[in-house]
Amino acid sequence: QVQLVESGGGLVQAGGSLRLSCAASGRSFSSDAMGWFRQAPGKESDFVAAISGRSDKTYYTDSVKGRFTISRDNAQNTVSLLMNSLNAEDTAVYYCAAKIGSYAPMIRNLYSYWGQGTQVTVSS
Repeated sequence: QVQLVESGGGLVQAGGSLRLSCAASGRSFSSDAMGWFRQAPGKESDFVAAISGRSDKTYYTDSVKGRFTISRDNAQNTVSLLMNSLNAEDTAVYYCAAKIGSYAPMIRNLYSYWGQGTQVTVSS
């Protein structure tokens, strides 16, 4: 059974940093795309970042470019999201996602595996 487990969320002041991690088990995703989505209260889930299976391509939504960095450790079967210069608009539940295949889309429905989410709250 495949499981994705996020960690690293919490409460941080505006301008601060957090690092989210997602550990996958039950299947190796070393050749597959992984990504992060987030859902703010009262809003739909939005794409945040994704990394291709070969780690040669990364993608970010415009609002986090230059502040967030996605990376992966295939030996550990993990993906991380380093978030810098956080602001109140980054407050959301962050979800880790994975899909079969190296291509890393920004479309939620193309990801087959999901974590349970981790809360990130940025106080202003």
